[in-house]
Amino acid sequence: MAATDKKPSFAVALGTFVIIAAIIAYGLLGLGMDAHVPIAMAATAAALIGKFVVGVSWEDMEISVFNAITSSLGALLILITIGMLVGAWVQAGVVPGLIYYGFNLLSPGIFLLASLLICSIIGIAIGASWGVGATVGVALIGIAAGLDIPAPLTAGFILSGAYLGDKMSPLSDTTNLAPAVAGSNLFDHIRAMMWTTVPSYLIVCVIAVVLGTHYSGGGENFDASRIIAFQQIIAAEFDLNPLLVAIPPVVVIGLVLLKCPAIPGMVAGTLSASVIAMCHGVSLHDAMTAIHYGYESSVASKLAEASAADIPALLGEYGITGVTPEMAHEVGGMVTELLNRGGIDSMMWSLSMIMIALVLGGIMERCGYLSVLLNPLLYKVRRVGDFITLVVISCFVSNFFLGDQYLGIVVPGRMFREAVEKSDLSPRMLSRSLEDSGTLTAVLIPWTGCGAFQSNALGVPTLEYAPYCFLNIINPIFAIIISYLGIGIYWGSDKHDKVERRTELTFPREA
Repeated sequence: MAATDKKPSFAVALGTFVIIAAIIAYGLLGLGMDAHVPIAMAATAAALIGKFVVGVSWEDMEISVFNAITSSLGALLILITIGMLVGAWVQAGVVPGLIYYGFNLLSPGIFLLASLLICSIIGIAIGASWGVGATVGVALIGIAAGLDIPAPLTAGFILSGAYLGDKMSPLSDTTNLAPAVAGSNLFDHIRAMMWTTVPSYLIVCVIAVVLGTHYSGGGENFDASRIIAFQQIIAAEFDLNPLLVAIPPVVVIGLVLLKCPAIPGMVAGTLSASVIAMCHGVSLHDAMTAIHYGYESSVASKLAEASAADIPALLGEYGITGVTPEMAHEVGGMVTELLNRGGIDSMMWSLSMIMIALVLGGIMERCGYLSVLLNPLLYKVRRVGDFITLVVISCFVSNFFLGDQYLGIVVPGRMFREAVEKSDLSPRMLSRSLEDSGTLTAVLIPWTGCGAFQSNALGVPTLEYAPYCFLNIINPIFAIIISYLGIGIYWGSDKHDKVERRTELTFPREA
């Protein structure tokens, strides 16, 4: 057997997964560390086992690592671009303006549903969950703070909407990646996803309405003075104009709808925001500094750091009325934490996390640990539900151990494509399942690129918002349930397939 064909035994593959899980879990939960070093140590362990037990050369693993990083360069560039965009949008008053005017438009009772719908619409329009979370999501988190709605709950609905767009938009990279890997067609793939996504989304809307009733009075600690304080402090720090606030988002969404690639569209949104900031008196140097290092608040930070005796003078200086010194100090800290963000530098934590996770993913894929564990299960499949369950679980396991949304789609897709081609199941069933789990579950895991970025952008730890990402949890489960019931099952080739309500399925041994 050639060196490039070497695979681990089942026991070695299982043992490697246990070791990797133990290293990551101990680092995160036992030592309370960020995920970077535990994942790097896990990658080291996987490489050592691959080299000395499986017999895979370092050169082969290195090529796989390079390929994994290369395949994700587009996402890494988007990450940097989003950092630039957020810094410019905050400085130009776009994000603060969305918060300010959002207080006038949203009431506590409908806030969760409105957040879900707003993020869904924008997510589908731009096809970028990261862009939604880092811009509109940040604004909604700020509004939720004023309405006394918990940030983790709000983040869950923000991400449910954002990942609807990531999953269903034809402009999304994952929506294009899944059918490409599975051998399906883009728009057939999207139509197939309607069977699982639409009912799941409607359930999430109902949940939003039900939970929203608990905050219809503003929550137990709701105080309208907090909203007044938010608006007054934001208005004192930024020169807000509804038309100017809307220009950068319209530029980005408009260019994407005109088929402009995501990165040029976001750069255009960044530059338009910087021009608006300079029209408000910001120097070119400060505009470029915000793109590089992010925005640093002035009014809010002074109120947050001032002593109680000095706050009344500051309130008078900035024309802030109807706000007590205590409330100004409290909300000043909240506004500072909310708006001191963005810039290229702010993305380096997430960028380094993704790079290290891709190293682990490349090693895991080359050494074949996942395929060795799951392939034997494939030949025990007797129903469509069994197969969909296997794909859903393998995508989640890939996200968990490989730490990357793309690998959570690509690795299972490569594993199961040949088997699907030798059966009478339509390829769109595989592509649909890759998205039902691979796209949606990545954000629930702290050390994936999605989990790390959204947690950093929204300021909410991944494990705190994960229980409230109802679409991301319900959709994979719903996909499994309807497949066992024989609902929405496509059979035949992707060009000549049709929906039939039958559930029997057997893969040939040689697949």
